[in-house]
Amino acid sequence: MRRLLIAICLATLAVPAATASSQALPRVTLIGDSVAGALNLEPRARAYLGRGIDLRVDAKVCRRLAETSCPYRGVRPPTALETIQDAGAALGSVVIIDLGYNDGPADYAAGIDPVMRALGGAGVEVVVWVTLGEEVNPALYRKTNTMIDQAARRWESIVVADWEKRSRGRRWFAEDGLHLNAVGTMGLARLLRPLVVAAACGGTCSRVGGAR
Repeated sequence: MRRLLIAICLATLAVPAATASSQALPRVTLIGDSVAGALNLEPRARAYLGRGIDLRVDAKVCRRLAETSCPYRGVRPPTALETIQDAGAALGSVVIIDLGYNDGPADYAAGIDPVMRALGGAGVEVVVWVTLGEEVNPALYRKTNTMIDQAARRWESIVVADWEKRSRGRRWFAEDGLHLNAVGTMGLARLLRPLVVAAACGGTCSRVGGAR
């Protein structure tokens, strides 16, 4: 009888650990430049995007996709490609790429496939790739957006988040027309949220942590 009671107690103690493991939140990593970095400055927008998700925002000023990043205060941040290679499986199954304002279109185009191969090698299953807002420099950023659209035709794992379309004509920006104000940051979070939820957890994480 004593052995039976001990066995029952041990089984009962094991239940919470198994339950906690089954409820682990899906990891989603955003790799961006200073535009996406607004999510680190606006807690409400970040909380909205990250509800029910283990969201990591890695945004650096002057970051480029694969070409050596530009300097900011004497420091060149790691490129998106270097960040992916360093992080590996810690990225999670879903990655958001939101950068390109510091890249020339040719360099950006050359970096897309190496980035996608590195993401695949890290076990990433879905890449939510954000287009650039074109209004400040349409001649330059439109070319980059064309490269993103073409890449989505080559890579089935790319889901395009059309920031250019969503943000056009909105009063969502600082004076430079690129960096986001609080309303624009929430606009970005609202654009990304359904795409990330569908990719990370098939919609189930939208029910975690309260109403959307």
